[in-house]
Amino acid sequence: MRFFVDTADVDAIRELHDLGMVDGVTTNPSLIMKSGRDIIEVTREICSFVEGPVSAEVVALNAEDMIKEGRKLAEIAENIAVKVPLTWDGLKACKVLSEEGKMVNVTLCFSINQALLAAKAGATFISPFIGRLDDINIDGLELISDIRQVYDNYGFETNILAASIRTLNHASQCALIGADVMTAPPSVIKAMAGHVLTDKGMDQFMKDWAKTGQKIL
Repeated sequence: MRFFVDTADVDAIRELHDLGMVDGVTTNPSLIMKSGRDIIEVTREICSFVEGPVSAEVVALNAEDMIKEGRKLAEIAENIAVKVPLTWDGLKACKVLSEEGKMVNVTLCFSINQALLAAKAGATFISPFIGRLDDINIDGLELISDIRQVYDNYGFETNILAASIRTLNHASQCALIGADVMTAPPSVIKAMAGHVLTDKGMDQFMKDWAKTGQKIL
């Protein structure tokens, strides 16, 4: 399972990258806004040290302009994945851009039918949003499982990029289901290292070590 970091915070990406925890990066207009930086500038900096796919999202609403924006974003670096929304125009843009040899991440997927259309349009990645489905009392993890089954049924090569990851359970269940990629905020990825029993065990070890009066260094 590949880990993508869902942020445009370069320092946060570098910290995880140095630990080998970054296989790619996903950004969106909201994350670019939060970074306070120019989309071209910050995306180019991310691509300068992240070798895997870096998603940069178009903001146009019609296919023609999405294609133009996608081509411009793809010029930033060879590892850019152009991110388009799962709308009819987004699918048109996906078809054109993918046929030009560009990686395309089709985002804001909330149903099996949408995932099927994206795969047929040649998407490199499909991004189902788990957390946002949970917000409206629909099991987002079930969608990941259903898409996995459908893609396996018919041999689609589109990668399932589980998005809107908010909890540790989201992360572990996506791995069990067989999502190809998980994209999550740095805080969620770092929290995966934690466990109450690990903390409890360390506390006991330190107390016992102190009683020995020994030092290693």
